[in-house]
Amino acid sequence: MATQAKRRRVAGLAGSEDPAPVASFLSWCRRVGLELSPKVAVSRQGTVAGYGMVARESVQPGELLFAVPRAALLSQHTCSISGLLERERGALQSQSGWVPLLLALLHELQAPASPWSPYFALWPELGRLEHPMFWPEEERRRLLQGTGVPEAVEKDLASIRSEYYSIVLPFMEAHPDLFSPRVRSLELYRQLVALVMAYSFQEPLEEEDDEKEPNSPLMVPAADVLNHLANHNANLEYSPNCLRMVATQPIPKGHEIFNTYGQMANWQLIHMYGFTEPYPDNTDDTADIQMVTVREAALQGTKVEAERLLLYERWDFLCKLEMVGEEGAFVIGREEVLTEEELAMTLKVLCMPAEEFREFKDQDGWGDDKREEDSLTITNIPKLKASWRQLLRDSVLLTLQTYATDLKTEQDLLSSKEVYATLSWREQQALQVRYGQKMILHQLLELTN
Repeated sequence: MATQAKRRRVAGLAGSEDPAPVASFLSWCRRVGLELSPKVAVSRQGTVAGYGMVARESVQPGELLFAVPRAALLSQHTCSISGLLERERGALQSQSGWVPLLLALLHELQAPASPWSPYFALWPELGRLEHPMFWPEEERRRLLQGTGVPEAVEKDLASIRSEYYSIVLPFMEAHPDLFSPRVRSLELYRQLVALVMAYSFQEPLEEEDDEKEPNSPLMVPAADVLNHLANHNANLEYSPNCLRMVATQPIPKGHEIFNTYGQMANWQLIHMYGFTEPYPDNTDDTADIQMVTVREAALQGTKVEAERLLLYERWDFLCKLEMVGEEGAFVIGREEVLTEEELAMTLKVLCMPAEEFREFKDQDGWGDDKREEDSLTITNIPKLKASWRQLLRDSVLLTLQTYATDLKTEQDLLSSKEVYATLSWREQQALQVRYGQKMILHQLLELTN
């Protein structure tokens, strides 16, 4: 989904340090009432990658960096074909919910007099986006095997293709006056999906609107210039008339201004944004243990058919309790198990004696009798029952087998600056994903020993 901050740039416009795009963009900002603080500058100098925003003077927490009026946002509601998109809303519904914005972008990109043309000039070159969906399949599988990324990308590519041929292309062909032949391309559509994935923002719902559909994504000029860091120093705030980027930490003169999209593991960063944070900077990194892997580990311990059947009965009961599923994963962070309730219940049900399980099942999982000694905080894992620890350990070992390389191989690559420098950019990013996940899994091995 679109999120509330942006990824770092991986490619700028063709042609290096031409100041014209920035000057044109700043002139456009003034025309549309997008106010930038005199203390900030849009620049390629002093940024982690591509365009970014830098403090010209020191900035204090709470200071306004810029304000974007809602009329300057680019969305299905503000584009020049907004009326048509609204009338055809029913026909444009899709699983992603992004089709109206993508059609708005396809139209505005080829419209000779689009009001957003100076904004488009700051976009990264679409043909050089570094999301894994643009890597050759063989390279993606080789570098990211075991991380969960190849599977996520395959799902994306299938849904993008389906969405394009069933909804988007028929709509463009029905309105040839609004969509020139050059934008009727699956490749361009895929690139714009990646751009929306990485650069769009999604306004959070009000607390009382939690039951509603999420808001549609929108493009926020200036806000999407900011690069990302987990330890960010600015945050986007939403108000009725405008969106405001506000400093959240002191920012010294000359330092880059960073936004964040919240807690994102490195596999999510590379999948959605095309980059990672090098180890150990991403404090939000996680490793997944597939739920079916825990079932497989438990099956390894069964000796006769009756035990296997009982194990499947236990698994079906966990499915009924909505604790597990065929495609779900238990998520382990550096300092906590993010799916603690699900993992604790799974270990409990799969490890309890048969008689206890019968009673447990008859009472539909009892009331909440969670005991402190069953807590799955990282520090408490060594104190778990031996059977729980063994099942968790076996599950980690099976998970580690899904990678093409072991931890020692990754450590050797990372420990030598000379060797690391010889890796391609993609190899470096994939290494950071694999290494971060394996460090978390090996920590679990130590805790369950």
